Amino acid sequence: MSVLDNVDAATNLAKNNELQLLVFRVSEKDDSAFYAINIFKTREVVEAKNHFLTQIPSSHPLLEGTIILRNLQIPILNLPAWLGITLSDEEISKSNILICDFNGIIIGLRIMSAYRVIKKNWNEMHAPDSYRLKEDGVVMNDTRLEDGSLCLILDYEKLLADVLPQALVNVDEDVEYLQEITIPNKLKYGTVLIAEDSKTAQRHLIQLFHKANIDIKLFDNGKKLIDYLKTLGDSASEIPAIITDIEMPEMSGFTVIQKLKANPVTRNIPIIVNSSMTGENNKREAEDLGASGFIDKTKSHNVIPLIVSVMK
Repeated sequence: MSVLDNVDAATNLAKNNELQLLVFRVSEKDDSAFYAINIFKTREVVEAKNHFLTQIPSSHPLLEGTIILRNLQIPILNLPAWLGITLSDEEISKSNILICDFNGIIIGLRIMSAYRVIKKNWNEMHAPDSYRLKEDGVVMNDTRLEDGSLCLILDYEKLLADVLPQALVNVDEDVEYLQEITIPNKLKYGTVLIAEDSKTAQRHLIQLFHKANIDIKLFDNGKKLIDYLKTLGDSASEIPAIITDIEMPEMSGFTVIQKLKANPVTRNIPIIVNSSMTGENNKREAEDLGASGFIDKTKSHNVIPLIVSVMK
């Protein structure tokens, strides 16, 4: 039975500042690290040997090819190679494919084995400066397993940007229609606050708002954004809009929404959730908590029109 078969996909995890992670390894070597991915981004784990790999001419070196699974043609990305790990022929024959869903983009990641599913509080997820300040870094944050082993959470959006950039936001093309939108003065002359821990997603938002001539202030996680708002006092009510991811160390986006809505000063600020966790349950949860809108990260170019539409 697959390790995913027993996953409890409770929709209130993020609301309680919790998450479930699928822990896996990408090599059989004794010193191979543990990695993890949010369980809500996974579909299943299949044995690689049972699926014929069709190569794609002139594709990215990390794009191994495609497999057909449940009538879907799924690109397979060589996650070990992205991490600088070369698998032996024997390891490749024993490897598995982790099928994932990112913003509706279905991909397969080559891994060695699925280890187990764990539940963590976001305050148990750590993002030291050694990850955050490394411009080309592939690790976003980490946590510890019960035995003290380090478990790394990767920037999967960076992997997609490296290998399948066509699947992500094309800022140059998508910003053109902003010229037809009337930007309210509060947004035009204010500063939008953004909580986002992925450097790839940060770059897309920076480019987008820069082209629209709208000021932003970025925070690596939700707790930093909330702490900043506290320093503003009553003037925090003048913030035109707040954008938050769901998955962030220390404080999830759902907890950010709860805290903003519980504070009379920030209660009426429009909140847009910008996330790759695009399931209907997450969208409904964001709405129930008081978010003004929800946008898939692959459609981030729509975030400014969405902000304009919900501003009072």
